[in-house]
Amino acid sequence: MIKPEISWDVFEKLDIRSGTIISASDFPQARNPSYQLEIDFGDLGIKKSSAQITELYSKENLIGKQIIAIVNFPKKQIANFLSECLILGVYGENKEVTILTTTFPVKNGLPIG
Repeated sequence: MIKPEISWDVFEKLDIRSGTIISASDFPQARNPSYQLEIDFGDLGIKKSSAQITELYSKENLIGKQIIAIVNFPKKQIANFLSECLILGVYGENKEVTILTTTFPVKNGLPIG
């Protein structure tokens, strides 16, 4: 089912950027299996994110991976962790998440549009 149509103005309010994961750790306090990530967004700095991506990714495989994330959502408290951005991904048939990434390396913090 397709979601309701939005205006271009609504889309333009999303700040979607490239970043590189610099650390990944287990997040046992999360309700669903998750990692705590630190992501380098270049001039925007380092932001933290909680990500339910444990099914397809090990912590070791995530380090250095370039990702696409929304960086202007309000911070969200998840258990004892403050998530500052939302990594974008594709939900598979079994709800596993495949992270969106770039085809070629790009500078951290560049806008997506």
